[in-house]
Amino acid sequence: MQHQIASLRKLENEGKRISRLPFSIRILLENVMRNHDNFAITDEHMDTLVNWNPAGTDREVPFKPARVLMQDFTGVPAVVDMASIRAEVIRKGGDGSKINPAIPVDLVIDHSVQVDYFGTNYAYQSNVNLEYERNAERYELLKWGQQALDNFTVVPPGMGICHQVNLEYLAKGVISRDGWIFPDTLVGTDSHTPMVNGIGVVGWGVGGIEAEAAMLGQPIYFTCPQVIGLKLTGKIPPGCTATDMVLTITKLLRDYGVVGKFVEVFGDGLDHLSVTDRATISNMSPEFGCTITYFPIDDQTLDYMRRTNRAESHIAMVEDYCKNNLLWRTGKEEIEYTHVLELDLDTLEPTVSGPKRPQDKILVKDLPSQFSYLMEKEYQRSYVPVKDRHEQAWLSEGGSGSAFTFEERSVAKEIAVETEELHSVRIKIKNQEYVLSDGSIVIAAITSCTNTSNPAVMVGAGLVARKAVARGLRTKSWVKTSLAPGSKVVTEYLHRANLLEDLEALRFHTVGYGCTSCIGNSGPLPPHIAEAVDKGELVVASVLSGNRNFEARVHPQVRMNFLMSPMLVVVYALVGRVDINLLEEPVGYDPNGSPVYLRDIWPTQEEIVETINECLRVEDFKNVYDVIFDGGDDWKQLVAPEGKNFVWNEQSTYVQEAPFFKNISPEPLPTEDIHDARVLLYLGDSVTTDHISPAGSFKADSAAGQYLMSKGVESKDFNSYGSRRGNHEVMMRGTFANVRIRNRITDKEGGYTTYFPTGETLSVYDAAMEYAKAHTPLVILAGKEYGSGSSRDWAAKGTNLLGVKAVIAESFERIHRSNLVGMGVMPLEFPEGQNAESLGLDGTETFTITGIAENLTPYKLLDVVATRKNGETVTFQCKARLDSAIEIEYYRHGGILHYVLRGFLN
Repeated sequence: MQHQIASLRKLENEGKRISRLPFSIRILLENVMRNHDNFAITDEHMDTLVNWNPAGTDREVPFKPARVLMQDFTGVPAVVDMASIRAEVIRKGGDGSKINPAIPVDLVIDHSVQVDYFGTNYAYQSNVNLEYERNAERYELLKWGQQALDNFTVVPPGMGICHQVNLEYLAKGVISRDGWIFPDTLVGTDSHTPMVNGIGVVGWGVGGIEAEAAMLGQPIYFTCPQVIGLKLTGKIPPGCTATDMVLTITKLLRDYGVVGKFVEVFGDGLDHLSVTDRATISNMSPEFGCTITYFPIDDQTLDYMRRTNRAESHIAMVEDYCKNNLLWRTGKEEIEYTHVLELDLDTLEPTVSGPKRPQDKILVKDLPSQFSYLMEKEYQRSYVPVKDRHEQAWLSEGGSGSAFTFEERSVAKEIAVETEELHSVRIKIKNQEYVLSDGSIVIAAITSCTNTSNPAVMVGAGLVARKAVARGLRTKSWVKTSLAPGSKVVTEYLHRANLLEDLEALRFHTVGYGCTSCIGNSGPLPPHIAEAVDKGELVVASVLSGNRNFEARVHPQVRMNFLMSPMLVVVYALVGRVDINLLEEPVGYDPNGSPVYLRDIWPTQEEIVETINECLRVEDFKNVYDVIFDGGDDWKQLVAPEGKNFVWNEQSTYVQEAPFFKNISPEPLPTEDIHDARVLLYLGDSVTTDHISPAGSFKADSAAGQYLMSKGVESKDFNSYGSRRGNHEVMMRGTFANVRIRNRITDKEGGYTTYFPTGETLSVYDAAMEYAKAHTPLVILAGKEYGSGSSRDWAAKGTNLLGVKAVIAESFERIHRSNLVGMGVMPLEFPEGQNAESLGLDGTETFTITGIAENLTPYKLLDVVATRKNGETVTFQCKARLDSAIEIEYYRHGGILHYVLRGFLN
């Protein structure tokens, strides 16, 4: 069969300098050439990419991805929206069954497993049982979608993390479809979608709103990006890992500033980086702030495809197409980048990042001094290091001055918690007694696709465990340990290498296959630990091999969170504290009292490679992925609705019809200026989507908790915000409900605000509902990088439902800005060099914003008048961050899905 291609080489032969373009821009160009219709995708778009300007431009380009990837937290509301759009079409007399994805959509259920059980051989099955018990209603919806929607597949729970499944199985590199051969591209409803850039696939994270539009055949429009070249030289030195590399790159790129840009990696350092090393870097693109971190296809890519059981015929097609269409990396390219940053991999040192942001790089050797600094700066506590952290000695109750080690002392009491000085708490439980204090590690989690997709660090973690066990070391009893592999392939090769039993000897038992601690599904701390943390007001820590460590994300009681390699997670779990220089101080003491150092339990690179070669087999990928869509017995036995139209259960607290589309008008209403708006929240810098729409647990006294209790749901059955994303009643109450959010118009930390008509302090939700009764529009004031973090559509949907008409910030993170537009909320930027504080605003003013109602254009300057209580006014202009003509259309329609739905109805 003959296939067509959109030929980049032909353009090169016609005199266009295609070979000087970054590979990622070439792929965008191919996409525009192939989908050119001179209506949605025009000659102007072609010209913008053919003559790509490294310095940047404000011209927009379209992107029609080949497929969409979803996880269940963002996938459930997407399916709810699809079913809701079908319902509205039916109400208006149309054929709802015509509402289907126009391109393939793969949804992987990976975000719902929670670590309730750990450290035992029954932990995995117990967590699975609880997962189905909590999420049956959501899974019934997804199973309905599997049979009711065309072009839609579901990977059931317990199979792996969406990005690792994407890397190991779904990604094709090159696709053959409908008579065409073209590059594999995608968007995903999770910000870590760029992980697949490591295998040469252009793809990035978008909100569920934008992804749904792509599903329905709409191009995604965005400003033509600058491309930063990241030149890697050298190779990772002994004693360092791919994680140390990526944490170093995170700081490098964040310090430079790559928000909204593409990053493309080149240099001879790539010759020494496997696809899994590359994917470790690409995975953290949202932590850098960039859209993608792209690695062109080369011999390493083909080698990985073979190792992961891709067909030889397919691999041959990938190689032939890329070599013949200017998409193959030779290492001799002379590409023009916007700017080039360099990193010599030989200079890497063991690294962690924290305690609040992925870019807060700390060398392992500097962690004790940095911890002391953080305690004084962040928590206003003087810190006195414990002289010997591994055998903490306390004077006996008799005052004789003798010391004891808690693991060796038997105490008959069940649980006793006694607060000591210096924010330390003495715990007695059954036959154990120990001290928990500032800096104690209470969670150690090998989790997240960032690292669990990389056999080098996973095998490395197993070898560290083996050597530690051989020296008689054990993890500290106050540490909640967990192992959550990104796919079942990891379990296969760890088992074959006999490393699972070593990890389990240190209580790193498999707790599930999914995103656990990295997204806040750490589960509860043991009761005595939780009580000690609260009673002692302790600043305790987590160590995890994930990508996110924002405040209150991993666990609401854990105030410090440090990212690191799986190997270091094991080591710190042995120590039980973060305030230690692992490069100089002992990790622990063996049963004979001899010190054991990091160098004694750290495997060599040769040991890791040899073990990988012995235990990793192609048939593992075949066996796991041949049955990827089947699911276990729990999934097979799940009874789901059938038919093309979903039947809504009004009693469900998990799934409700979305309110956005009900009784939609045939034509959009005229856009209006915003008059006399009140400030709902006045926020600072780096407010993340975790602050806006948290995915973790919530308490009974929260607005969402009170709603569920009114529906007869007990607090033990609340589950998480993320699991209830299919119910707008829960999610709008959870918007801005993060326990660590700091709203400057109230003194109360958490999701509270001042309701100005009465001066009361109310929950954000309750205040918003009071303002809604009075028909008072709302605005939000914010600082830099507003909306950084995960691509949570509910951060925008909830903002919309609370009645917020505009967010005025110094700058926006890419995905959240797009999502706000997609929900009809106006993103506005303060003038360069100005912010709310410099303008003298305190949030008590009323705001009138004009220039929206007439002649709205991309980046239009709008006039803002802020009126104080005494009648004085502050006048300034803001830039409307509607970046393209199509975004103006989305805003005019009240959102992107409203725009698409009206297209079906008219």
